[in-house]
Amino acid sequence: MPLVVYVLSLGIFTQGTSEFMLSGLLPGMAADLGVSIPDAGLLISAFAIGMVVGAPLLAVLTLRWPRRTALVSLQAAFVLAHVVGALAPGYGVLFATRVIGALAYAGFWGVAVATAVAAVPEAAKSRAVALVAGGLTLATIVGVPAGTVIAQVSGWRAAFWGVAVATVISLVCTWFAVPAGRTGASGRPASVRAELRGMARPRLWLSYAITAFAFGAVIVTFSYLASLLTEVSGVPEGWVPGVLALFGVGGLIGLVIGGRTAGTRPLATLGWGLGALVAASALVALTAGHAAVVVALVFLLGLAGYVTNPALQSRVFTLAPDAPTFVGAGNTAAFNVGNTLAPMLGGLAIDAGYGYASVAWVGAALAAAGCAGVLWAARLERANGMNCIGLLHRPPPRAESADASATAMIAR
Repeated sequence: MPLVVYVLSLGIFTQGTSEFMLSGLLPGMAADLGVSIPDAGLLISAFAIGMVVGAPLLAVLTLRWPRRTALVSLQAAFVLAHVVGALAPGYGVLFATRVIGALAYAGFWGVAVATAVAAVPEAAKSRAVALVAGGLTLATIVGVPAGTVIAQVSGWRAAFWGVAVATVISLVCTWFAVPAGRTGASGRPASVRAELRGMARPRLWLSYAITAFAFGAVIVTFSYLASLLTEVSGVPEGWVPGVLALFGVGGLIGLVIGGRTAGTRPLATLGWGLGALVAASALVALTAGHAAVVVALVFLLGLAGYVTNPALQSRVFTLAPDAPTFVGAGNTAAFNVGNTLAPMLGGLAIDAGYGYASVAWVGAALAAAGCAGVLWAARLERANGMNCIGLLHRPPPRAESADASATAMIAR
């Protein structure tokens, strides 16, 4: 595998750490900024807003840029946003930097995948994109707990500085590893209008809704997990990074399992995964006062939350094969719609006086809505004469399927 693929994975790792690290930083940030923890939780939504807007917008704006120019420019913007965020005098400035940083990160995702696919032969495209996307999983397992430890020792601003420095290192590596020419230009859509026509399918938009519900269901509990663990479960603050890492390990196992079943049983994978997420979230809410039980459930929450990801990512490309650029950007936006609205709903539940355990009930409700969407999707596929859960039929391999499968592995 070419060095450039690993360098791009490093870029996703450094920036992806910032996407999720606020889960372990919220108590300290809230105290320092003089806001409530639910208000601090809106900073997670701010990042997601930037991803929602940035994914489709930058898919178009960077379409004709040289790859190295686009990647380095987007990383530089990300670094600048985090430097300003680390120096932010108040909540409003920090909120704005989260949106700007997410815009740059969303753009980097799309260009990085296109660059990785262009850098390898046909047979290695899926593995290349898997390695790039693996940077986000590594961020959940290593980067987020490390950021929490840094914040506990030196304050939340030090964690922002750490992300900025790590991204600068990644930027330098990108400059030397990515060719200066226009790589990855093949496969570009004929026109924006043609792609928009390709997306005019109701089942595609139902799939986007399922994506938003599924990711929102897990992120709402994860966003307030540090506060729930320390304030309700009685877990010592020093254990929080380890519990967050346990969530990441569960997520990694979920991705492996989901990756094996999504190709042949996409709706079954979604149904079972979301059903497990309903159960895990409800159990967290019911047993929030028992530390040992909650810690075990955090692992299950990660597993159930991420086992659906491969199916969520790959299915949209089969529903709209003639809109390869916008369909992926749309799915990234859908993930972040859930990432935006779910922490807001969790914050409202806390502000209403229901306590931190209530966010897990919000997660259970969102997962149940996702289950309803899966049942609807199965009914639509049955009506179209399709095998709704893919138990009996695997589509024959096609030459172009490798690219679609590779692109579909992008994580949001």
